[in-house]
Amino acid sequence: MTALLAWLRRDLRGAISLGFLAAITLLAVLAPVIAPYSPTTQNIAEMLAEPSAAHWLGTDDLGRDVLSRLLIAIGASLYASVLAVTVGSAIGIPIGFVSGFVGGWLDEGISRVIDTLLSFPGIVLAVGVTGALGIGLTNGMIAVGIVFSPTLARLARAQTLVIKHDLYVDAARCFGASPWRIIRRHIVPNAIQPVIVQLTLLLAMGLLAEASLSFLGLGVQPPTPSWGAMLARAYGYMEIAPEQMYAPGLAILFTALAFNALGESLRVALDPTMRRR
Repeated sequence: MTALLAWLRRDLRGAISLGFLAAITLLAVLAPVIAPYSPTTQNIAEMLAEPSAAHWLGTDDLGRDVLSRLLIAIGASLYASVLAVTVGSAIGIPIGFVSGFVGGWLDEGISRVIDTLLSFPGIVLAVGVTGALGIGLTNGMIAVGIVFSPTLARLARAQTLVIKHDLYVDAARCFGASPWRIIRRHIVPNAIQPVIVQLTLLLAMGLLAEASLSFLGLGVQPPTPSWGAMLARAYGYMEIAPEQMYAPGLAILFTALAFNALGESLRVALDPTMRRR
């Protein structure tokens, strides 16, 4: 961990992305305090107002302050992204480790299921699962987590297939270690690094998935704000008030880029061969 923090201090890209994400998280915590207006209070007299001293980012089609809604929406968007990755990790990573270590008919069957799930377009599968679970942010992101799980399972399985034939694993087996102990003490610690990088990249994908589902009306429901829901409402007024799309669109863009940049930085930091380059 000390070496990783030292690498991030030397890596400008990683430091900037981590700092940006820390600032976003802090804003999510402080949003109820620093938001200048209630995110749900309507004022029809000021609908679609341009940015001004009173409303720094203007107002939406119901006269609600865009800045206040943008700040409050950070919490919902980050919650959605973390929930999707958590669900995907809880399902996919253990399955991948067990499948790769056990092998045989179990590995063959799990691999076929993974291939079948990966053959579906992600957003289509997420919409289908959301329809089965019910509309809402939590159900929508559980669906996205299920979509993420095959990718994580395949990565964990691939790492396990390489590591389980190493000498230290054979030595542990010869000393009578149980399969569970071998997985827990030898496989997981040595295979988890690329999985961590993938999780960071999936956080960005989770953010985009929440925006997509909310845009389709399957995610956050009114009047609760989220960046995707704000973008969906602004799309209807794109011709007369295009500035309504800028704030939520740029928030999604920069946060997703920060997650991706942090993932790339972690990939280099955790790979000794790439550090030497």
